[in-house]
Amino acid sequence: MFSFLRPNAGPACPSVAEIAAAVARGEMVLVDVRETAELRGSGKAKGALHVPLGLLALKADPQAPDAVMAPGKPVVLYCASGGRSGMAAQTLRRMGYDPVWNLGGFGDWVAGGGQVDRA
Repeated sequence: MFSFLRPNAGPACPSVAEIAAAVARGEMVLVDVRETAELRGSGKAKGALHVPLGLLALKADPQAPDAVMAPGKPVVLYCASGGRSGMAAQTLRRMGYDPVWNLGGFGDWVAGGGQVDRA
């Protein structure tokens, strides 16, 4: 579903295990772009930042005083099904982030064996 939001250009998205290890080492940023209410029900990927899609451009702007990330590290995004994270990936690429991957949905993280932090 929403495969048109997962561009084929560039390298394939790393595996959940590779993402988890890179996030733990501080070498990659994992971002959950779902709304807060969605996290309450399911939790979020261990080590993920929570930045709802509507706030992403503001929170990813390195010039913003409350920026939570800056270009320079690889970024992996996910949402509930992959649609919003696909839009988020396009936004970050336009802002100069590279590489940026759309993991898809939270279910993809769980199915890949990723650990979950309960909200």
